Amino acid sequence: MDPVIPVVIVAGFLGSGKTTLLNYLLRNNRGTRIGVVVNDFGAVNIDAMLVAGQVDAMVSLGNGCVCCAVDVSELDDLFAQLAQPRSAVDVIVVEASGLAEPRNLIRMVIANPNPRIAYGGLVEVVDAEQFASTSARHPELVTHLRMADLVLVNKADRVAPEALAGLREQIAGWVGQVPVYATTHGRIDPGLLFDDRVPEQPTVAQQLSFDSLLDDHDHDDPDHRHLHDDYVSVSFTSERALNPRALVDFLEDPPSGLFRAKGCVAFAVAGERRKFEVHLVGRHIVFTPGTWARGEQRVSSLVLIGAGLDADTALKRLHDTIFDGETLLDDQAMLGIWRYTQQ
Repeated sequence: MDPVIPVVIVAGFLGSGKTTLLNYLLRNNRGTRIGVVVNDFGAVNIDAMLVAGQVDAMVSLGNGCVCCAVDVSELDDLFAQLAQPRSAVDVIVVEASGLAEPRNLIRMVIANPNPRIAYGGLVEVVDAEQFASTSARHPELVTHLRMADLVLVNKADRVAPEALAGLREQIAGWVGQVPVYATTHGRIDPGLLFDDRVPEQPTVAQQLSFDSLLDDHDHDDPDHRHLHDDYVSVSFTSERALNPRALVDFLEDPPSGLFRAKGCVAFAVAGERRKFEVHLVGRHIVFTPGTWARGEQRVSSLVLIGAGLDADTALKRLHDTIFDGETLLDDQAMLGIWRYTQQ
């Protein structure tokens, strides 16, 4: 089966730093081929390539990424082009216009019939310095934040630490368990949003590397903060099958700060021998049934990725999903899984 391409939407008010974030992702993605869709008109500089504001203008970048400027009404056609195997795109990032309504973009991605396209989450970028005045003039921005799967408080270096902490606390009050992550110059580890195309090391129980990505900052700068101060990757493995009800409960009420979860699981249900791939992005859950390879051990493995995620709490809750009964569950236990299984 062809791999599914996640579509990550990057939104935020004018000047919040969306294009800066895209530039950073393009420069620091370790081989991942990114299809960048600029949902705006006008000149946008991405990775030193000027993209004229023409509908369907597609530019191949030197690092294998693709960039194009389109109108919202043509996104479906563009997704179809980028999802073709010959495009070899691993992830699609849509930069929304600074005045766009992210709800409409989310609906378009989720409703897209292409089986190779999947919603990869809404990232809302906030200008730490200007948000108070901007949100006062445009109160709908708070509504946009409540739809986000990840909030980036950008330009964190431009405000005092106490003001930054206060803003993050305020936003957290609006968005609940959604991670609220402070960043400067859009510098965020790409691994928080999408996977590397060619891992440098075996992926089993692998902790993501940060310093290898951040090779353009000054380690002697006393004001510099490492990304891994907030960003956590947690691995969970169980040779015993899981309780599907307990796993669904975990995913529907995730630990605070969890943004992504991925992996495969086996369930302790009578007659159920399939391998289920699991993908969580923000509040969006997808299970995909498949088969175990010949000789593959029937082991459940999950990786959790988040900002400010409490690893011990997350692992304890995952451990509680392991089935410890003597008699296997009946197929009614799978009802929650089928609710999130793509047909």
